[in-house]
Amino acid sequence: MAGIFWHDGKWLTEEPKVLGPMDHAFWLGSVIFDGARAIRGLVPDLDLHCQRAVRSAEAMMMKPTLPADAIEALCREGVARLPADAELYIRPMFFVRRGIGAAFPDPESTEFILSIYEAPLPDPAKGFTACLVPLRRPAPDMAPTNAKASCLYPNSSRAAAAARDKGFDMAVMRDFEGNVAEFATSNLMLAKDGVVLTPKANGTFLAGVTRHRVLTLLREAGIEAREAVVTPQMLHEADEIFSTGNFGKVQYCTNFEGRALPAGPLGQKARQLYFDWAERTSRLLPRAA
Repeated sequence: MAGIFWHDGKWLTEEPKVLGPMDHAFWLGSVIFDGARAIRGLVPDLDLHCQRAVRSAEAMMMKPTLPADAIEALCREGVARLPADAELYIRPMFFVRRGIGAAFPDPESTEFILSIYEAPLPDPAKGFTACLVPLRRPAPDMAPTNAKASCLYPNSSRAAAAARDKGFDMAVMRDFEGNVAEFATSNLMLAKDGVVLTPKANGTFLAGVTRHRVLTLLREAGIEAREAVVTPQMLHEADEIFSTGNFGKVQYCTNFEGRALPAGPLGQKARQLYFDWAERTSRLLPRAA
């Protein structure tokens, strides 16, 4: 995996080894990350991802050592060091070295690290299959759901593994009330009778940057796109189901619990609108005249 890393004021081409068994992040999981993309010279919503990284750190009782604009500048510098046609994952992270007593992270020991590495976009033509699993997203009073905290992701991994055990690629997770929350690794949208619906943000999952961007673009194109309480039955009756998220942007669910689904017109429109917008607004360097 080709990539570069920034830590402690230096760019590196090898992964820095930064934690030991007594560090708070290693021991008690005081780590947050965000994920952005560089796609052949496009860096869509990079500023929003960097801003969320800072908010996540604060929600996890850390003291961010860099503001969002400085993180964005580092991301842009790092992307510019790699091939212009690369498809990259951009991962800024904050973590805590020391604790106060046994449990509390010491905010003054917060550190920042940035990884930028090759990660090709999934092929949208392939699509993915999905099913419901028993594992759920926690309520806001059960876990730090307002942060992109690393400690939340083992539950996603367990959900995805449960889906694979059933013969599907991806899990659909419900919230603490039993309604649909999202896919295990991305937000969920469905189309029914020409309307796009996505689960209403209720604090149990991160309402993602790409999710918000796609909703906005669909509405600007004159398509009704709104948040709603989504039940499992609505997925069984949907005309289309697709995902939105930073890693794959817009990807099509082609089979839900054994029912074949098309890469339908609204999902395809969402993907087209997103990449057209990214091409217009998100280029790392201006095009040559």
